[in-house]
Amino acid sequence: MGITRRDWSGGEHLPRTGGFIVASNHYSEVDPLTLAHFIVDHGRAPFFLAKSSLFEVPVLGPALRHLEQVPVYRETSRAGDALEAARQAVLAGRCVAIMPEGTLTRDPDMWPMRGRPGVARLALATGAPVVPVGQWGAQRILGRYARRPGNVLRRPVQHVKAGPPVDLSGLVGHEHDTRALIEATARIMGAITDLVADLRGEVPPDRPYVPSASELHTRPRPGREGLP
Repeated sequence: MGITRRDWSGGEHLPRTGGFIVASNHYSEVDPLTLAHFIVDHGRAPFFLAKSSLFEVPVLGPALRHLEQVPVYRETSRAGDALEAARQAVLAGRCVAIMPEGTLTRDPDMWPMRGRPGVARLALATGAPVVPVGQWGAQRILGRYARRPGNVLRRPVQHVKAGPPVDLSGLVGHEHDTRALIEATARIMGAITDLVADLRGEVPPDRPYVPSASELHTRPRPGREGLP
């Protein structure tokens, strides 16, 4: 991405071969592109699960379709199709990339919010390693909920940091156990939040933000979160 500068670390945690899952925070509609660039730059081609609305975003949507990525139609009869496609991809030895929050974080300060159980269910069903990734800086390209890009003439820095696989010991194989899914999701989101905290140089909230149902079904006005 020539309009930005890179600060990438932790790439050694991405397996060179075999199926695995990348789980990242989501705070800008362009951060999937940054994540994809990071993964490709380390020698793997990501298979993305992305909410269906992202396929309508200019530039991002055509890119996702070109890469044969899979839209997730949440709360419909088609929602399970995406997870099954991801399971098959992992078992075929591919890298599957997921934003566990399922949508842009609603946390007022843009910290990762409570995750959805899909990534945990996939990990527990397949036994594939989950590599957590923290991102920060994409909001300077396109702010959360923004319709227009920011000032990219400054070539904003895109910070991406991968961590070691999340310890899911004692949970693998229990993908139908609600308590196991809750615990696995908490471990995954905790690892992501720790990485984001390192990138931001700040202390995260004690508990992840839990959005209301109305927040998840409305698009707030753009703000200046995370901007200098």
